[in-house]
Amino acid sequence: MEENVIKLQKFTLIMICTLLLSGCSLPGLGGASADSVKITALATSESQIMAHMIRLQIEHDTNGEVKPVIVNNLGSAAIEHNAILNDDAQISATRYTGTDLVGALDSDPITNTKKAEKAVKTGFQNKFDQTFFDSYGFENTFAFTVTKETAKKYKLKKVSDLEKHKDELRVASDATWIKRKGDGYPAFTKAYGFEFEHIRSMQIGLVYDALKNKSIDAALGYTTDGRIAAYDLVTLEDDRHFFPPYDASPLATNEYLKENPKSKKSIEKLLDKVSTKKMQELNFKADGEKEEPAIIAEKFLKKHNYFE
Repeated sequence: MEENVIKLQKFTLIMICTLLLSGCSLPGLGGASADSVKITALATSESQIMAHMIRLQIEHDTNGEVKPVIVNNLGSAAIEHNAILNDDAQISATRYTGTDLVGALDSDPITNTKKAEKAVKTGFQNKFDQTFFDSYGFENTFAFTVTKETAKKYKLKKVSDLEKHKDELRVASDATWIKRKGDGYPAFTKAYGFEFEHIRSMQIGLVYDALKNKSIDAALGYTTDGRIAAYDLVTLEDDRHFFPPYDASPLATNEYLKENPKSKKSIEKLLDKVSTKKMQELNFKADGEKEEPAIIAEKFLKKHNYFE
């Protein structure tokens, strides 16, 4: 009996090694087939909503001939970028000019919106043979956020006002921004000339509740988050124009677009159709009202007749 178990274990190990050596992709990943395409989405409601919009728009425009699959909950823009480079996916639902400029392209931040957009489009075309589309119409930039009570107590209107209270305010941000170069915390401290005494990393989805519950005093959040309006929070003006533009756009490989012109047209129908205010509303439906991103996307597209 023991000998049979050992043989089975050896056989299993050989099969695993064979699969690894053959270069098999992880479940859910892999290249596109004739009737499918893979779309990456980050672990944010915004990214998932837009991924479902692309999926549904393509399904609608191809009469169901193409069945897109969403590769969901990717942890960062870097992971998303690598998935496209490795052909584990062919479309990214949400890429941000500021993020990809300092990340994938390893360039310096550009604060001018048009210049940043041009640099990212040109960079991805030349370096990766990918199309970085025009914006959906919304920008999801960073913003220091406080409650109205805190803003009144410390007389906070702009980011530079935080300096007077840098040693007493409890500040939170996601771990990525605290460590990131270019447009992250190290560069921020140089641009504004001060550091916070108390700053900690926190999942971005938790910072708004932490503000509401008064467990922190200020947080670096995202301008399209619906909880800013829902919780009646205040965003501080970036008076030294530190944060680069983060206009949201879809991205796709040129190889896929060339072979699938209908899908390209489907993506283009969504450009300049979702304002920052509208994205706030859609995000709150997911984060505040717990509605599924797929349902939110479908309702939005049906309301606009799939932009026909």
